[in-house]
Amino acid sequence: MRDREIGSAVKAVVEWMKRAQDATQDVGVAQAYFVNRGEWTASYPETTGYIIPTFFDYAELTGDSDARRRAVEMAGWECEVQLHSGAVRAGTMADHADDPRPTIFNTGQVLFGWARACQETGEERFHTALERAADWLCDVQDEDGCWRRFGSTRTATSVNTYNTRTAWGLIDAYRVTGNERYREAARKNCQWALGQQLRNGWWRNNCLLDNSKPFTHTIAYAMRGFLEVGDFLGEERFVEAALKAARALVKRQRDDGSWAGQYSRWWRPKAEWTCCTGNCQLAVNFIRLYEITGDRAFFDSAVRANRFTMSIQDLETDDPNVRGGIPGSWPIDGRYHPYQYPNWAAKFFADALMAEMRNAP
Repeated sequence: MRDREIGSAVKAVVEWMKRAQDATQDVGVAQAYFVNRGEWTASYPETTGYIIPTFFDYAELTGDSDARRRAVEMAGWECEVQLHSGAVRAGTMADHADDPRPTIFNTGQVLFGWARACQETGEERFHTALERAADWLCDVQDEDGCWRRFGSTRTATSVNTYNTRTAWGLIDAYRVTGNERYREAARKNCQWALGQQLRNGWWRNNCLLDNSKPFTHTIAYAMRGFLEVGDFLGEERFVEAALKAARALVKRQRDDGSWAGQYSRWWRPKAEWTCCTGNCQLAVNFIRLYEITGDRAFFDSAVRANRFTMSIQDLETDDPNVRGGIPGSWPIDGRYHPYQYPNWAAKFFADALMAEMRNAP
């Protein structure tokens, strides 16, 4: 695959995210485009938060000053909508508008945006917002490292192993602030989460809706949290937790480069459709594992996943609401965000392709 073709796919998906931002009444990014309703949702603080680093990365890769401007704009908006407690609200700006609910995972994801904005701009407003959010996460964490309160209002479960990705957010906050409390909270969460992993690498309490068959989306979330916290702290047990799951999934990758959308505790596929977000996240994770371990099998698996996602990205349609975006499921009526183009599917696809470009032999 020529670099030009990969570059075109990245450009198209970033342009789709720009349109998702422009579709809202503020400068946050719309949660998704709903195909059946023909409309965009309101802005989604959680995912806008981790789109910020993606836009900074794209600006660095391509020189796109508009992407950089938008990243700073998003980070400023996140400061404006941050709750009094320091937390980030659940859902979109249209959900619980009169009574916004603080949420653990959403707060953890916006840490990535504020931390990167601090590094890129040095502006005090981002540093202050970062510390307020990280302090809140530490204040509400249980003694054993788990977060049991302030779960997402959109999930059926209250204990979430995939909050290891929130722990990784605290590591980013530590990098910027040097506050040891954040590093220790991240370590404690991953220590707790280790107890949720079976010997075969599968995690309990790790789904949005049904813990018996988690989406690859949340499996990949948990994997990345373990990987990044473990790599930063030099904790091989956390890196090994990510590797256990990754080794199992490499063996289960389909011939077309995708994975089943859900897997049971014995890594049995529980869906014929595929979760596009999960495919992209696993591609990013596997390239990180390649960077850390040097095992080329992970990189090759990521490339196959990227090619699958490129094959379903529509670059020809005249509909700007769809062109360049990535659906939640494929086929589009699959169980994960059916008939939707979620902004985080686009974010992780951009991340996966840029990671491939940086590591291509």
